[in-house]
Amino acid sequence: MHISVLLEECINNLNLRENSLVVDCTLGYAGHSSEILKKIKKGYLYAFDQDKEAINKADSKLKKIGNNYKIINSNFVNIKKELNKLNINEVDCILYDLGVSSPQLDEKERGFSFHQDARLDMRMNQEQELDAYYVVNNYELNKLVDIFKKYGEEKYALSIAKGIIKNRPITTTLELAEIIKKNVPFSYKKDKHPARKVFQAIRIEVNDELNVLENSLRQALELIKVNGRVAVITFHSLEDRICKKIFDEASKVDDNLKKLPVIPLEYQPKYKIITTITPSDKELNNNNRARSAKLRIIERIR
Repeated sequence: MHISVLLEECINNLNLRENSLVVDCTLGYAGHSSEILKKIKKGYLYAFDQDKEAINKADSKLKKIGNNYKIINSNFVNIKKELNKLNINEVDCILYDLGVSSPQLDEKERGFSFHQDARLDMRMNQEQELDAYYVVNNYELNKLVDIFKKYGEEKYALSIAKGIIKNRPITTTLELAEIIKKNVPFSYKKDKHPARKVFQAIRIEVNDELNVLENSLRQALELIKVNGRVAVITFHSLEDRICKKIFDEASKVDDNLKKLPVIPLEYQPKYKIITTITPSDKELNNNNRARSAKLRIIERIR
C-alpha cells in the first residue's frame, strides 16, 4: 500500500482555496491529488503521470471525489507545453512528490527493487526504449562508474562496475544485487543493503530524473501566479540540491546589487522561500519510506 509522505504538511502549506487551479506533477496513486480535489470544489486539478497503470488506479479514486480534474499522460518535463495546449498559462499551486511510489517498488515485474527477482527494467514510462537491462549490459566501464558516483554517490563504484562487466549478461534484479554484494567489502553490508545506491543510480539514469526535474522546476516558477506556491518533496540529496539551488536563485538579490541603498523593484526577487519541512517522529514510525523526505515550498510574491 502506498502512503503519501508529508501529506498534511503539504496540503496545509499550498494555500489552497475553493477556486484554485492546481497542478500535481506526480499523480502516482493520487494520495496528494485526492486531498487537493476535496479542497478545490470550484477549482481544477491538472495531474501528470506517465505510468498507465497508476493513471487508471488514480482515475477511479479521483472520480469518487469530483470531476473537476484532468489527467495528462506525460512526463512533467512537458508541464508548460501540455498546459499551454489547454490554454492554461498560469496556476495557483504546483506540487512535486519525487518518491517512487510504493506499488511501483512492490510490484516486482517493474524491476525497481533489489529485494524481489524480476527482469531489470526501472522505466517510469513503460513505452520508452531505454531500460535498466540496457544500462547494465551495454554501458562501458567509465560510464557505469560515472553514473554510480554521480547519481548514487557510491564509493565502491569502480569495483561494482568491474564486477558487472565481468558477469554480463545480467538479466534480473537479484542477479545484479548479488554481483554488487560480491564487489563491496563485507563491512559495507552491515547497515544498509549494498545495492541501494547503485539501483538508485540506474533508475535515475533510465528516467533522466535530475535533468527532467531541473527543467520542469524552472518552468513551474514561470507558471505560478502571484501569491501562488510551488511545493517539492524530495527523497535524496541530489534532488534536494537541485530544488534548493533553483529556489535560492529565484529568491535572492543579485550579489552585485546588495550594496545599493535601495534596490530597484525590477531587480528585487519575485519569489520568497516559505519553509522546509521534514517528517515528524510519528510519521517516521508509521512509514519507514519517509525517512529521507524533505518538503520545500516557495511563493511568488510579485
